[in-house]
Amino acid sequence: MQNSQQDENFVTCNKYSSFKTFTMKGFLILTCISFFSFQTFAQTDNIVKKKFYDGKINGQDTSIGYTEAVLVDNILYISGSNAKGTIAEQLQKIYTDLGNTLKAYGATYHNVVKETLFTTDIDAVKSNNYIRKGFYDGDFPAATWVQISRLFSARPDVQIEVELIAHLPKAAANKK
Repeated sequence: MQNSQQDENFVTCNKYSSFKTFTMKGFLILTCISFFSFQTFAQTDNIVKKKFYDGKINGQDTSIGYTEAVLVDNILYISGSNAKGTIAEQLQKIYTDLGNTLKAYGATYHNVVKETLFTTDIDAVKSNNYIRKGFYDGDFPAATWVQISRLFSARPDVQIEVELIAHLPKAAANKK
């Protein structure tokens, strides 16, 4: 009987030892995978930003501290653009200016994937939306329109600001 009890204890101990070994191996494997995953997907300190300001590649406004557009990889981020005049005039000028910025990077409104429009008069923008829609030619991006009380501008007649995010083909992004 004593041998039978010892055999049973040995089997139980051996099972525990195998489980412990399996658990340790699994932990080590997961640790290694995690380490290499973090290394692979970790952001590096040297992101290449290609900037555009005042018609110049790699320009920026140092007085306010911004640039009109920044290209990172093949994603173009365009800062808010505004203009003066009536709502219709502002929309026409803003979307023309944004189109020129897109063009500087070899893009068009077909590359735009996200638009954010800020305005102090959402109803006026809605009634003049046909101007905006004409620039997209039926290929509309994800869009958010927000009515606010005021824009960052010294001109009180500025009522609209629009920012865009565009996705460029890899070949076009590498040329700039």
